[in-house]
Amino acid sequence: MSGKNLKYRQNMGRGRCSTSRVQSLQEHQHRRRRGKGKNRCRPTHWREHIKVRRSARIFHRLKRRNTSQSDSSSSSSSSSDDEAPERTPKQRQRVELEVLSIEFLRIENGRAHHTDEYEGPDGVVRRGQPFDLRLLLNRPFEKANDSLSIQLTVGETPQMNKGTEIHLHLSPTLPSGKWGACVKAMNDRHLTLSISSPPDCVIGRYELDCPKHCLTGEDGPVAKTHFYILFNPWCIDDTVYMECEKEKKEYILNETAQVYVGSASNISSRSWNFGQFEEGVLPICFELLDNSQMALTGRGNPITLCRVVSAMINSQDDDGLLEGNWSGDYSGGTPPMEWLGSVKILKEYHEKKKPVCYGQCWVFSAVMTTVMRSLGIPCRSVTNFDSAHDSDNSITIDEILDEYGNDVEDMTSDSVWNFHVWNDCWMKRPDLPDGYGGWQAIDATPQETSAGIYRCGPASLKAIKNGMVYLAYDTPFVFAEVNSDRIYWNQNKRGRLTPIWKVQNAVGHFISTQAVGGKERADVTDLYKFAEGSPEERIAVDTACKHGTRAKELGLQYVKDVTVVVQTDKDVFRGSKVPVLIILNNTAAEARQVAMVVRVLAIYYTGVKKGLCKEETFDVTLKPYSEHKTRLWLESSEYMELLQEHCALQCYVTGRVMETREPIISQHIFHLKEFSLLMSMKGAAKLKKESKVKVTFKNPLDKALKDVTLKTEGVGLKSDQVINVGTIAPGQEIQHEVVVVPKRAGPRTLLAILSCKEIVQVRGEVDIEVATG
Repeated sequence: MSGKNLKYRQNMGRGRCSTSRVQSLQEHQHRRRRGKGKNRCRPTHWREHIKVRRSARIFHRLKRRNTSQSDSSSSSSSSSDDEAPERTPKQRQRVELEVLSIEFLRIENGRAHHTDEYEGPDGVVRRGQPFDLRLLLNRPFEKANDSLSIQLTVGETPQMNKGTEIHLHLSPTLPSGKWGACVKAMNDRHLTLSISSPPDCVIGRYELDCPKHCLTGEDGPVAKTHFYILFNPWCIDDTVYMECEKEKKEYILNETAQVYVGSASNISSRSWNFGQFEEGVLPICFELLDNSQMALTGRGNPITLCRVVSAMINSQDDDGLLEGNWSGDYSGGTPPMEWLGSVKILKEYHEKKKPVCYGQCWVFSAVMTTVMRSLGIPCRSVTNFDSAHDSDNSITIDEILDEYGNDVEDMTSDSVWNFHVWNDCWMKRPDLPDGYGGWQAIDATPQETSAGIYRCGPASLKAIKNGMVYLAYDTPFVFAEVNSDRIYWNQNKRGRLTPIWKVQNAVGHFISTQAVGGKERADVTDLYKFAEGSPEERIAVDTACKHGTRAKELGLQYVKDVTVVVQTDKDVFRGSKVPVLIILNNTAAEARQVAMVVRVLAIYYTGVKKGLCKEETFDVTLKPYSEHKTRLWLESSEYMELLQEHCALQCYVTGRVMETREPIISQHIFHLKEFSLLMSMKGAAKLKKESKVKVTFKNPLDKALKDVTLKTEGVGLKSDQVINVGTIAPGQEIQHEVVVVPKRAGPRTLLAILSCKEIVQVRGEVDIEVATG
């Protein structure tokens, strides 16, 4: 006998692998499952067991139906209004629980999540904070015996391992910082549930559903609802958490604010309707993310999301929202200065499925503010006056002059904009060293590429202030915008460049945003840079320029005996005669002979020269320690044809001190005062009732205004109108009544703009307090 057969016989003798032993064990387990009653049927196969159970269920259902029919026939003599006798708990338990409908408690959730202003069919909540649902069931819910299965999905192809498909079961309490569900209240067939979400979950439009048959989960109709989950500045564990309640109200909930434009010497503002709660805006914001092909898994990270949105707001390389245009020719689109708010831009993009024409920096920034606030990220528009554009990563602004002091335009690629508008967004920065969270600079205007795409930021303001340009993202570019030195170079006849002048306080002035809780201007320059000329500011510049290409030029020292200052009057209206004052100051103990050229140019707000208005040459002899003033007058006929849009006037002084060959260079940019519309409310405004606003304007020019149009717009108000005014004669006053119908209560603002070729940027606004009664 072989060894294998011998071992098998030994095992059989010990009971191992015995066929009879296995069969007896199976019968024993089957008896335990079926119970020990002697009179009960004990099928020997599990399929027969299931058939018996199903037959029993069908038998009992038919028996109950026949019983109820016989009971109703026997009680025909009694009143038809008599109620059927209440079933026992055992009978109720036999009725399978079904979810008939799900109600998203929009009012309650909206108040708790600060989302009650959102218009549209879907509810809106914020992540990291519980929200409530009310389920209608086919019978009362029994905590001890019933259970519910809940599924949440986001995106077209949800997956559990990517956090876009979530399955929940009821628990006694909600877990902290995780997905969860628990019973909040029970009232007959209504069951109120609380759902919790993690503070870092994906934002988006979620679908929540419950199987109709809660216990069996059989295929068939399901009860479902849709809602949005957004970032949550009120949740301390969210990366966009903001502590100050007033700041959250300003940077998340405020729908209208001032955007600052003009020049450092004449700052002006224009109101903008962000409209982040208007119907259709939130879905379009997510449409932008979808069009960018941003992965769903990245939509819980505000750093990544802001970077994607800054690219999608412009259309430079991805067919994004808005096409930039600085040419002055806006045929085929809307001139940038005629937009009053973001809502029309977003809706036109959604309807036409292509970039909207046209935008410039304040439009890009304002729409960025709308998208960020709509998604739940604190955001504000910020204006930097005398804003540098460093095109070659030198972290300096270089200007090339010929031997006569004229710009060599084909050699000069850097520029200084009169103003530039970008955004600050509030978030933690776990990707940076500790302490670099808070406000982050983000720029949607397509200026330079970042990793091959036209976008900028987020760059930590603390990193910018300290010159730490090696920290992500795009910190060198933003640092140069606010704190770079301006270096003038002389190009000789052979083309050799020699640095001749350095100006330290050349860029980054009066960095402005709207103050919290009001319409005043708040200066936030100290968040971006130390005091100009202070040791800390110079250390920051030196630190930054070590990573640039002009480090050695920053240490050059220049003799400066003669200084020049240009002054203009801030209260001169467009169309008036403009006085320009040039003040020369000799700080030397000897007399100085100065030869200088004064040019007044019209320039676009980007610093690009549009045309020469006036040029004069002066030869001046300065006594030791003396001051000399020269006044130049600019007639309206010399500049009116050149001043369009946000064009400014630039007084550019160049010259030389004959004794020392010291160059004289000075630039002064100024704006003339704009005209405005007078607007007033007629009576009190009430919710969903017609109200009227009177708009008044008087032509200040000595020529007629032709093809005049008047546009109005207001968030929370049915007020969008375009009125063809026609021609306004010189000195003529016009009045128009605009009808508004408030859609939402509370403080609202109606904006208006009057447009024609002869005069630009005639704007006005009126605040409206909408009562509910």
